[in-house]
Amino acid sequence: METAVLVAQTIATSAIAAWLTLGLRDNLLFPSVNETYTAEVLAMTRLRTEYPEEFKKVAHRAISNRRTQRLLFQVVVFAEAVACIFLWIGTIALLLSVTGISNAETGRVLALAGATSFTAVWSGFLIVGNHFCYWFCHEDAQNTHYQMTLWGLATMVLICQR
Repeated sequence: METAVLVAQTIATSAIAAWLTLGLRDNLLFPSVNETYTAEVLAMTRLRTEYPEEFKKVAHRAISNRRTQRLLFQVVVFAEAVACIFLWIGTIALLLSVTGISNAETGRVLALAGATSFTAVWSGFLIVGNHFCYWFCHEDAQNTHYQMTLWGLATMVLICQR
């Protein structure tokens, strides 16, 4: 049973590592794709246009400075990179523990650090998005952030199984 659990933990960790790595790749190679929408949420652009009365109540929260928007996007990309590094190191450590080369606890600790980082990125989007009222006009993004947070949490729970 121990080997089966380790295999499941390895697969789950490598799956979120692969998913986030693809997102990181695109954020590094084509930053304008996601940075544009991040800036739109920060500036509350859609809220201002589609719900002007509600926007007036929370307009003081908007961040319209492009330099600040780009900096915040870079912080997100850095957080994704850190999570990817931990996830891949955790995946390798778990794989080595499946083969008996290394200690399973070490692999689990490293994978848990990665899964926690992954979950922190997506829950961070939920928290910051909530501050900028993104549920008004970015429902699909909010739904994705919920799903990624849940995926990360489920992976964390699996990694904690022995």
